[in-house]
Amino acid sequence: MIKKDLSVDFLGVHFENPFCLSSSPVDNCYEMCKRAYDAGWGGIVYKTVSTDRFVIDEVSPRFDELTKEDTPFVAFKNMEQLSEHPLEQDLADMKRLKEEYPNKVLIASIMGENDDEWTYLAKRVEEAGADIIEMNLSCPQMTSHKMGSDVGTNPALCKQDVIAVRKGSSLPIMPKMTPNITSMVPIVKACLEGGAAGFSLINTVKSVANVDLDKHVGLPNIDGKSSVSGLSGKGVKPIALRFLQQLRSAAGLEQLPISGIGGIETWEDAAEFILMGATTLQVTTAVMQYGYRVVEDMKNGLMHYMEEQGVDHLSELVGLANKNILPTNQLNRNYKVYPKIDWDKCIGCGRCVISCQDGAHQALSWDGDKRLPVFDKDKCVGCQLCALVCPVGAIKLGIVEMKPGREGDPSKINVGSQRLHTYRPAEAK
Repeated sequence: MIKKDLSVDFLGVHFENPFCLSSSPVDNCYEMCKRAYDAGWGGIVYKTVSTDRFVIDEVSPRFDELTKEDTPFVAFKNMEQLSEHPLEQDLADMKRLKEEYPNKVLIASIMGENDDEWTYLAKRVEEAGADIIEMNLSCPQMTSHKMGSDVGTNPALCKQDVIAVRKGSSLPIMPKMTPNITSMVPIVKACLEGGAAGFSLINTVKSVANVDLDKHVGLPNIDGKSSVSGLSGKGVKPIALRFLQQLRSAAGLEQLPISGIGGIETWEDAAEFILMGATTLQVTTAVMQYGYRVVEDMKNGLMHYMEEQGVDHLSELVGLANKNILPTNQLNRNYKVYPKIDWDKCIGCGRCVISCQDGAHQALSWDGDKRLPVFDKDKCVGCQLCALVCPVGAIKLGIVEMKPGREGDPSKINVGSQRLHTYRPAEAK
């Protein structure tokens, strides 16, 4: 079995591996966090605590899922808020966890409603043994407009809150960012001015996942009503990666320390976040579906990926993909790559023909006698929709040609692969 060093240093704190539980229902108490540490997680971000003045009274039910055909948990809607325990109980649990697991990382997530609360909470979690403070500036389902994502879109308020936390603690400060915004850059720069050291992103996306067609109410149905709340899971991964790219490509933020969150379920997801600039990784939805044990699969796969890439330290992979994400007007538009059909794999289902006829450029038609697709090169624009819809992977990237009047050597064009992850280490499956 391949063994690689998965340890990382982030905000001056050493993690035995980059995988952490994000602040959420999966690390709501001592018992849950203990099981997670024992299962091999490198750190936990303890579920967000606030002062006892803010009473948590949860709705029931409070979860929903977005599905596609027979695939569950494409995305997950969560209406749960902060820790429902008394602050002193949560602080005692944090202290006990740090005493029993001194080599594991404990990150305290806090949320205040004013300067005094932020300062007080920062002081208390440091006394409890936290290694890092995560500031929850982004919860999308708070009942107070002075807390959560409404604050996280205001640079001045975010800076003020960071300054308040710095008054109460000398620990590294890591604001958690909301994706319910066009650009994170002004918020991040304001937080840095206030004393933030790094950032975690993204928190959940404001959403209505499903609507009951009979009762005319969004889900989950709470006594005939529902509410906008946070969407997480695989479906939000593209949004998370986009914000990582936005920050790591902004002037002056190219080396910004980031803890990546949003749809991390597999080692491939983890590797993508690292390549896009994340140093540590936070997971919730995958744990809610599969349990704490998923960390072993992710660690094993990531070690194999490091072996394939020829690196000894995860830090060597951080941000390698950022330089390859360009504005669309800078992309090479001089060539066209045609699809190549593997007739030995083709099952004659016609999916490619339907998609090309109804969703692309009518370059594929149907031979009813042979029950096979027919390719018309003159109509093909090289969009590769056919390759994406093929259920058996019978269509790959084929011949590369320069467009009329364009110069270049087609053999030197790097077209890569149309499908994600061209290899899967057998041991990591």
